[in-house]
This record gives sequence, structure tokens and C-alpha cells, in this order.
Amino acid sequence: MIPKFLKKRIFKAPVTTGDTATTKDLDSAISPVVPKPYSNAPINQLYRKLSGQMLDVAVKPKLLGELPEFDDDDNILRFYVLQDYSRSNSILIDLQTQEHNLPPALVGVQDIAHDIKENAAIIFLHHPHAKDSQLSPRLSRLVSAVLQHPELKVRLVPVSILWGRAPEKEDSLFKLLTADNWQDPSITKQLFNIGVMGRDTFVQFHPPQDLRTLINDSLKGDGEGFSVFDSVASDLKDSLAQDTLLKDRLLDDTLLTEGALEDSELTANILNNSAAKNSNSITNEVDEAPSYAMVAAADGNRELVRSLQQQLNIYLDKQRASMLGPDLSDRRNLVDKLVYSPAIKNAIEAEAEASGISVREARALAKGYANEMVNDYSHSIVRGFYKFLTWLWTQLYDGVEVHHFERVRELAADYELVYVPCHRSHVDYLLLSYVIYKRGLSIPYVAAGDNLDVPVLGPLLRGAVAFYIRRSFRGNALYTAVLREYMHTLITRNTPIEYFIEGGRSRSGRLLPPKMGMLAMTVHSQLRHSEKPVVFIPTYIGYERIMEGGTYVGELKGKPKESESLIGLLKVGRKIERIFGNVHLSFGTPLHLSDFMQKFDVPANSLPADRTDTPLDDKASAMVDNIGVKVMQHINKAAVITPVSLLSLVLLSAPKSALDEDICREQIALYQGLAQQLPYSADTVITDMSPQQIIDYGIKLKLIERRPHILGDIIQIAGKQAALLSYFRNNILHVFILLSFLSALVARNGRIERSRLNSIAEQLYPFLQSELFLYYPAHGLTETLNKKVDSLLANGLIVELSDGMLSVPETNSKCYQQLQVLATPVEQSLERYFMTLALLAQQGSGNLTENEVVDLCHLLGQRLSVLYADDIPDFFDRALFTSFISALTRLDYLQKNEETGILTFDQRIDLIAHHAKYVLSPDMMQILQQVASLNEEEIAHAITEISNKKQRKFGRKR
Repeated sequence: MIPKFLKKRIFKAPVTTGDTATTKDLDSAISPVVPKPYSNAPINQLYRKLSGQMLDVAVKPKLLGELPEFDDDDNILRFYVLQDYSRSNSILIDLQTQEHNLPPALVGVQDIAHDIKENAAIIFLHHPHAKDSQLSPRLSRLVSAVLQHPELKVRLVPVSILWGRAPEKEDSLFKLLTADNWQDPSITKQLFNIGVMGRDTFVQFHPPQDLRTLINDSLKGDGEGFSVFDSVASDLKDSLAQDTLLKDRLLDDTLLTEGALEDSELTANILNNSAAKNSNSITNEVDEAPSYAMVAAADGNRELVRSLQQQLNIYLDKQRASMLGPDLSDRRNLVDKLVYSPAIKNAIEAEAEASGISVREARALAKGYANEMVNDYSHSIVRGFYKFLTWLWTQLYDGVEVHHFERVRELAADYELVYVPCHRSHVDYLLLSYVIYKRGLSIPYVAAGDNLDVPVLGPLLRGAVAFYIRRSFRGNALYTAVLREYMHTLITRNTPIEYFIEGGRSRSGRLLPPKMGMLAMTVHSQLRHSEKPVVFIPTYIGYERIMEGGTYVGELKGKPKESESLIGLLKVGRKIERIFGNVHLSFGTPLHLSDFMQKFDVPANSLPADRTDTPLDDKASAMVDNIGVKVMQHINKAAVITPVSLLSLVLLSAPKSALDEDICREQIALYQGLAQQLPYSADTVITDMSPQQIIDYGIKLKLIERRPHILGDIIQIAGKQAALLSYFRNNILHVFILLSFLSALVARNGRIERSRLNSIAEQLYPFLQSELFLYYPAHGLTETLNKKVDSLLANGLIVELSDGMLSVPETNSKCYQQLQVLATPVEQSLERYFMTLALLAQQGSGNLTENEVVDLCHLLGQRLSVLYADDIPDFFDRALFTSFISALTRLDYLQKNEETGILTFDQRIDLIAHHAKYVLSPDMMQILQQVASLNEEEIAHAITEISNKKQRKFGRKR
């Protein structure tokens, strides 16, 4: 049977007076889409003009996202889709379309050929004149027209309008009237919006949607639309088969009294074609185009229109949620919900039993932990921060450059976003949130160390973006349970989250090894229960000057870390007038948790929903480790090669950190060319400044200086800036490290067989990969190395002789000098490796623990840097030695006793050290051997002093 909503198919045929077409009909056939004024009534035109001028004065909307791209086709009808009807919204969209040269919104759309006469190009999904179960009249008419006319093209452009961006239920009547939330605006509230929130209004045009595609998806896709379509097609074929000619049905008087065809040309085609076909042909025709043959007018398309309207509403709701964030309750209620949740009840009972206290005392303890960490979001504070930071960035930076943000916007509506940026500075917290908020997405809740919970600043950060966690809570089961449950609450409520996977700020400019705690909690939450799939957003943050630069160098040298305080904040304030160049944020390729779950065969919802203490199994733990490494690799892939980082890489590789200006320009151009010819990644961004502009820019930032000379000016690093510039060099070292390594192998040996070069590179690559989070897989490294060698050959930096032999260019040539500079950056890494291996070899297997080796290498690195390496902090960064020892252990060169921590090894470590001679000079190897030579008395004294220092440091923290 044909469903009721298709029983009364209405075919409206326009009345014609003859066969001859008028001039107007001919014009319409040439250009069927004719725009017409909003209204012919002068009073309406005057009202629209005056309203637009008044609104333009009161409201200054901010455009979010990209403008929609339309096909260059005059026959396409374009309509803007808004959820709620209001005159101010209509006029606002009209003003925005005029400002951005888009098809106008309040200009009528007239398509004579398809009998479309609309007085505006706006569809309101919730229209006050809507009837028939609140369906949009204009959408209904357009759906009917598209079904009847296969050639008609209609594009719908969903539009979001936010009058303010407060996601929570405010407790102030003033805020309730002004801030946009999840309630539809009344007339009173809309007037308040215009008057009060006009300067805090946001508009976003979403990508155009083809109405015919939406209809086909609804009818032919999975779900109810598909079953309705099948039923209608089947019933219609049965009905048509009973008649031999369609003409008799169309001319039936009863049917003609209900209506006639809207398109007379379509009627004529059907009549002519039907006269020449039998019932079998009719059935086949229905199979070919069922969605057009069984056309129903507006009154017969209720179910279809309702489905489309629901889809559009859901789409705009998701976009709105991605901008506003979830509808939050107040902090006190959230704390109570946490403490009385089933998961925390179990944890409280376990804590009471383990600690010998009452359940009431354990609950009070859990509530105290929750109060420590829970965010106290206030939109007023967020708006205050936004205005303050807008001013601050203009004072500190020449600009804030953002790259690849649109990939985040595309995911925001359907995924739980977890931002995992690198950590360079305390500014990171505010900068990333500012960029996200400014571009129209809900700001993430940031996991911040409780060292930032200082007077004045701490409460402000808690009211904006931060929730505080202790720096260390190992062994505190109840605190861990509360934190896990809070994370689970945020994730299940679709709140974006941000945490720094390195755990702390990098003092050297390299990425630190990832800390897996917060990552494991995210995975744990997803395996308990999931509302939306989790996606990780690796984010690269790069500065050209950094506030904490001097402090970082001092801390690497052994100076105690200064605790955060209000006085420290005021000291930072004194730097506001300094020039810090540009800051860059680059959003890397998103990592979907579901992909990792499939890869490691970890099933969804595999953990009990009411427990926080269920451990991850081996598969899930391995998955967490893999995610951590992939996040770091994707952060590096999204690196920005800035002018300052290029200058640092070039000058720190030159003798005495100085170069002739012409040579400096050529070396910068070489590095730019290498990065462009063989990009590290499609996500990597390279500065478009010319070499001369880069040099002038560095002088402007007072990082380098030009020394005039009669034979040519010299570019050198400014006084006491070398250690700081090493930080920015390390930001991009991973991009050039393999090129540097291969260059060093050729440059230090003069000639080397290509096969030998590949063999040595493959042997030492895992240690460079571990240190710099290189993403090239070891099993396909030969192909990567060959591409790098070919790039060096193409630029004339090395020469290929017969029989696969690689050689340096002529000694006095420009290419030879460039090769020497390019070969330098990798040396410091290899020097650290050799010094560590020399220490292990001299002390022997089974005599030192892992921590003792790292501590001793740290001391030796400090000494080596002061004596021989111009005080460059790379030699005394503990994280680098930790990374090397971890890589040796992972590759089974070292074996660690789990109980004592003692390291054992065999003669294979000598093989690794043997490869160093192909890169390091004999003099440097001799120096490293001497520095690493420590007798038993020196070892014991050093270990004792290090132990005492750690105890004093721990005592200060407590």
C-alpha cells in the first residue's frame, strides 16, 4: 500500500493559453533564475534599509571559519539555513553576505521555469508561520520543487549565529539576558543581545549542502528513509502495472480535480513517452528514477521534509556545541556528583579499609581532592582574559600565526577533542586557548600543575581554562580515582581537554619523552564508556623569543628551579615592552583513538563503567605507549621552520658562530631549498622570508648582529645569545638531522661507499629517532636515506664517483664549505652517545644503575660544555641522556635488573662506539675518553653529592 502521506499526490499544471511562448517565457528559458527585490512595497524596502543601518552600527560580528565556496553556475539557487526566526538574525545575515560578496540573503529568489517565487533566500527551521507539525514552509516548497524537477539545483548554506558565548547557566539576571546559551532567544533577549552583546557576536557560514543529495540520502540511505522509499516504489509499480498507459491515469477527472502538474514540460514528456510504452516499460522507468517519478508536492512530503529538517537541526546543534561547549552546572554540584558517583564510592570504601578510617572521613578526603582540581568556569573571566590577551599579544608579538586549524574545526562537532601540544612556555596555556576561542570553538579545559595555583593568578586560571593536578601522586589511590573520574566526567560530557604530554616545559627546545599518565586516563575513560569518539590533536607551538629563556639555561646548568609566585609574575610583566617576534601554532594531523584500538585489537567498552581502578591490560598499555610516541612524532611533523630557527641552525654550526654575510645568505637559502625540495612532512611549514629578510629580522630581534668589515660584513650571534639560540635550533633539528648525519659521514671521511654509509646510518638511526622522535620507520629507512643522498647530490654538496663511492666536492669550493656547516649539527648528539658509551665501558658491566649513569653523564656533560663546547646547554640536558639509555635498553644493548636497577651489557656497545669514529674527529674522541675517565673515588663522591642535592630539592618541594 502507498503510505498516507503519498496518497494525495498533487500535480499542479500551469494554465497555458496557447502554444506560442511569450517574450518573458523565452527570457526565462535562457536564464531561469531571476533575483527579485525583497518586496515591491516601498515601505518594506525602507524598513529593511533603516534596520540594516541601525544594526550595522550596534552589532560588529566576528566571522568564524572560512567563507563558503559556491559553484560558478547562475542556475543554482542558494539559500541560507538558520535555526531560529528573528528579524535581527535575518538582517545580520544580509549584512554579512553583502560585506563578504556572497549571494544576498534578503533578495528574493525567482525561478519561473520551476515555479519558485521566494521573497528571501533564508530558511528558518523554526519559523513562527510553520504549520503541519512545525515544518519550515520554505524548505517544504523547495523539497517539492527539487523532487519534481530533476534538473533543479539548490544549495543550502547552514549558518550559526552566537550572541555572546557563555556555555554555562549563569546565576546573574544580566548575564542570563545577554549571554547566548542553549535556550532560544525571546524578543526581549534579542533586544538585549543587540544592545549589549552586539560587539560579542559571532557568525559562521558552514559548507554548502546540495539539497538533492540530502534528499537522496534520506530516501535511499539506511534507516527509516530507506524503508519508506522501498515501500513507495513497490506500491507505485504495482499501481502503474495495472494500466497499459500512463496517459489514462493522468487524464482521470478525479485526479485532475485534486491538482495538476507544476511543470507542463514534464507532463508532456510523461504523456508522450507513456503512449509508446507498455506496462513493463513503465515498471522499468520507475526503477530507474523512483525518487522523481513518484513526485509528491509540499502537502505530501511531510515525512521527508521532517527528516531533512531534523538533519539540519542536528547539524547546526553540533556546530553550536562545538562553539559553546557543554551546558555546565556550577562547580559545587559537580564536586558533589563526583564524590557520590558509583566509581568514587567504591574508591572511598577501599580507602577507608586500607587506611583504617571511617567512610565519612574518606569521603571528606575525596571531596577535598575534588575541590583541589575541579575547574570553576566563568564566562566573564574568559571574556576578560580574551580582551586582555588581545592587548597583550600585540604588545609582546608581531603576530600570532596559526596553521592547519580548519582540520580541527571539521572534527569539533562529532568528536571529543583532546589537544596534546608541546610545552615551551607558561604562555602556552593562554595562547592555545586564545587561538581556539578566537576561531569560534569551545575552549578546552587545561590540565595544569598545582604549582600554578598561586594567589591571584591561580583562581583566575581556574575560572578560565585550568583544572589543577598535583605534580606527583604516585601511590595515592584515592586521589588517582578522583582524577580519573573527573577526566571521565569531562570526556563523557564532550568537554574539550588539553594536557601537555611532556609533563613539563622543555628547557632545551627538543621534545621531552612523553608522560603516559593523562593519556592512559583518557584511554581508560573511553574504554569505560564513550559518548563521542576521541581524537587527539597534536599541536606544535614555536616562539622566536621566549620569556623564560635565561631561566631555562640556568636550570640546565644546575641552578634550582624557581617556584611560581606573584612576584615572579610581576617580574615577567617587566618584559612586556620587549620584542618577541612572531609566535606560531600549527595543528598536526589528528590521531583517532579508534584507529589505535583496531590496530591493537582493544575492544570498546571493555572496562566496567562504575570502576576507576580496573587496570589496562597488556594490549591497551602497549596501545597507550604507541599513541604517546605517535603524538610526539606528529607534533614534530607540524613544526614551523621560522626565520630565527634557521638563523640559529646556520650560525651555531659555523666556526665561532659567525659567517660572512654573503655566505650566511647562501647557507640559509640552501636550508630553505633542502626543506622545500624534500619536505620533512606535508604538515611542516617553512618561512617564506628571503635570506636577507631573515638576517634583518634576526638583527631586529637583537639575537644576531652585523659587524662591518672592509672585506665584507660579518653576521654573528649577539653577546650571550648562543645558549638561547640553541633552544630555537633544537625546535627544527629533527627536520635536518638525517641530512646532517649523511653529510658528516661523507665530510669526515672524504670518501665513503654508499652501502657503507647506509649501514652506519641504519645502525645509529634508532638513537637519533628516540632522541628527536623521527617518524621514518626503521624497516624502510634505506629508501629514505637514498632520497636524502640524492637531494645532497642534486645540490652539489656531495659527488658520486664510480662503483657507488660518495665523495666531498672540491676543497676550496662553495659547496664544500656548505657541506661542512651542514655536517655540524649531528655531532653533538653523537658526542653525547660516545661519552655515555665510554663511561659504561670504563666502569664495566653490572657496576652502575640507570639513574647513576644518567646523573654521571649529566655531570660530565656540564664539564665538557664549559671546557670545550662554548657553554651550549645540549650537553647537560638530563632528558637527552635518559632518552639514550632508554633506547639502549629497548634495543637490548643494555639489560636492567628490575629490583636493583643495575645495568649489564656485553661487547656490542663497543660496536656502537666504533661507528662514532666515522663522524667524530680523533681529537674529540680523545677528549671524550678523558672526560669519561673517573676512578672509584670520584664516582662515589659524585654519586653522594648528587644524592644529597636531590634530597635537599625534595625537602624544599615538601
